[in-house]
Amino acid sequence: MESQAQNAFEVSADAPNAKRKRSWLRTHTEYAVAWTILETLRALPRRVAVQVGQGIGWLASVLRPGLKRTAEINLRMAMPELTASEQKRIIAGSFRTLGRMLGEVSHFPELERSNIESVVRYVGLENYLEAHNRGRGVIMMTGHIGAWELSVFSHAVYGYPGSFVARRIDNPLVERLAETYRARVGNRSIDKRGSLREVMRTLKAGGSVGILADLNATRDEGVFVDFFGIPASTTAAVAALAQRTGCSVVLGYIHWDEKERVHYLHFEPVETIDTGNPKADLVTNTANYAKIIERAIRRRPDQWLWIHKRWRTRPEGEKEIY
Repeated sequence: MESQAQNAFEVSADAPNAKRKRSWLRTHTEYAVAWTILETLRALPRRVAVQVGQGIGWLASVLRPGLKRTAEINLRMAMPELTASEQKRIIAGSFRTLGRMLGEVSHFPELERSNIESVVRYVGLENYLEAHNRGRGVIMMTGHIGAWELSVFSHAVYGYPGSFVARRIDNPLVERLAETYRARVGNRSIDKRGSLREVMRTLKAGGSVGILADLNATRDEGVFVDFFGIPASTTAAVAALAQRTGCSVVLGYIHWDEKERVHYLHFEPVETIDTGNPKADLVTNTANYAKIIERAIRRRPDQWLWIHKRWRTRPEGEKEIY
């Protein structure tokens, strides 16, 4: 079981190659572009920055047709009941969501307890508090839903800082820039590579750890479970860690309400973990977690990361999808 959790925190085939040699020019050019975009958006009023960010998301859909094709393939498989116009609306919304998050991240330095409620409001905070008050640590299982970077950040602004597992960006300057935004209010990122011991230490001390559990996993990282009716290689880290540490697991995700112009941070009721048969339960619990995330995505399908090759890893004998 520990090896399963360890594998789930290794770099997958979909991740950037951290050891790849990068030229000085490329590294600094990427940093200059990222810094310029963030600082330009930050100079605008937040509402305008969000709108401009959504425009950047639309531009990405035009300039990166490959991402759009991936989203089309995913939606045809996952939600075949949708009409072509409905699929088009959802894909456009997915790109707007990415851009909206960029606008929100640019204004992280301005967020504090006195103004956070005008940006993010809770739904189900009592579920997180129930998990936290058990004192055995909390895995905040989440996905790439809505402005996911804002979910952990706003939770810390409200007074609940924690840790989150993330792959390091392979440009060290951009990674450092991202950390200045993410960690400003007490949150701590844990490098996914070799992070098992640090995650377990945090959980056993009663802390909380955010884990994104909705992306494709390599064959040795995950287990195949149903996701939108399709076998999907899914990280087993959440189930393995919960079984090993006895921590609580709670789903947390954020979505944008266009009418109210505010984000809602949802916490679903705590999920109990059956530790009877570690091998069987690992798959069963992972399947349950995948179903919980799927339900959250179905509520707001236009706010999920459809451009990701979620079903890239296939069971033995199945042909490549993308």
